[in-house]
Amino acid sequence: MSAATPPTERRVSARVAAISESATLAVDAKAKALKAAGRPVIGFGAGEPDFPTPGYIVDAAVEACREPRNHRYTPAGGLPELKAAIAAKTLRDSGYEIDASQVLVTNGGKQAIYEAFAAILDPGDEVIVPAPYWTTYPESIRLAGGVPVEVVADETTGYRVTLEQLEAARTERTKVLLFVSPSNPTGAVYPEAEAEAIGRWAVEHGLWVLTDEIYEHLVYGDATFTSLPAIVPELRDRCVVVNGVAKTYAMTGWRVGWVIGPKDVIKAATNLQSHATSNVGNVSQAAALAAVSGSLDAVAEMRTAFDRRRRTIVRMLNEIDGVFCPEPEGAFYAYPSVKELLGKELRGRRPADTVELAALILDEVEVAVVPGEAFGTPGYLRLSYALGDEDLIEGVGRLQKLLAEVKD
Repeated sequence: MSAATPPTERRVSARVAAISESATLAVDAKAKALKAAGRPVIGFGAGEPDFPTPGYIVDAAVEACREPRNHRYTPAGGLPELKAAIAAKTLRDSGYEIDASQVLVTNGGKQAIYEAFAAILDPGDEVIVPAPYWTTYPESIRLAGGVPVEVVADETTGYRVTLEQLEAARTERTKVLLFVSPSNPTGAVYPEAEAEAIGRWAVEHGLWVLTDEIYEHLVYGDATFTSLPAIVPELRDRCVVVNGVAKTYAMTGWRVGWVIGPKDVIKAATNLQSHATSNVGNVSQAAALAAVSGSLDAVAEMRTAFDRRRRTIVRMLNEIDGVFCPEPEGAFYAYPSVKELLGKELRGRRPADTVELAALILDEVEVAVVPGEAFGTPGYLRLSYALGDEDLIEGVGRLQKLLAEVKD
């Protein structure tokens, strides 16, 4: 008698199978692979400063390697001295006074975002997510059992959502508003009056706010960074802030982020982390301690370079017929609309969407960009200007030449 045929088995859980690959990391990986193979690819995909980590931070890490204490487990929630330094840095940079017990040190900003959502969401809770959004936000919400509700802003409003849009998206299941300024992928920065109005709207309706402040030091021109819990104190008991050293100090590879929030939420998220990863690498924490405790001089130098590149990339993109790029006020991304180019002929092809257009650009002129579909808004491209000036000019120059060939 033959054995019974087993029922069809799901080899990967539905929850994890539903996760999309990070589009930004995928584009960056493909660009690096092509470059390693000898092709002259210029990558605008990754949100990663091209500067080395400042020397004093590296020196602190080297010294930490020699300290036997750092060869052992440390508290899951972070080194006490780093948590205290993050609290001091938050007051210095944001005007938001917190206690070290309100800080959880995480393995980068992504873990901070997931653990924050996991700590405050129950299955079916809705999170209002302004779009364009960073690719990780909706995935973290879904993994935590929540439901992302997108509210789309476009280039006509500088990629900033309005109170009317937020109110239209609010339902009885809404629990959290995601607020990001400066924004990835658009570089949009909310003026203080708009940010305060949004914070007070959240207070009025009893909503939580998760605000990502990772680009707090990268603002340009007349734009200014404002921290919601600092300007709307009534929000503090229902506000979670995520941040990290990656962008400000050119430390993407060191993997240190943090969550700031009410003590009960931080305790819950720390319990989660104690089972997920335990403590962040102690050497990286020592480096982060040197970063947040030190001056912002190195940051100012990087910001000057990013500002110069920002103006260059916007000017060059807006010289292309059919492309419109608002001037980003923060972060280090340009987010041009290319909707007028879709469906038109370009070197024998008619890209129907920005996924196809980005693939065509990579194939034809070896320039890697991220399609707007990755950020919830088809019809756009994201280009990071966190790369050298020469590569930036060469890469956008290739785009100018290629897109000049577009035909009806």
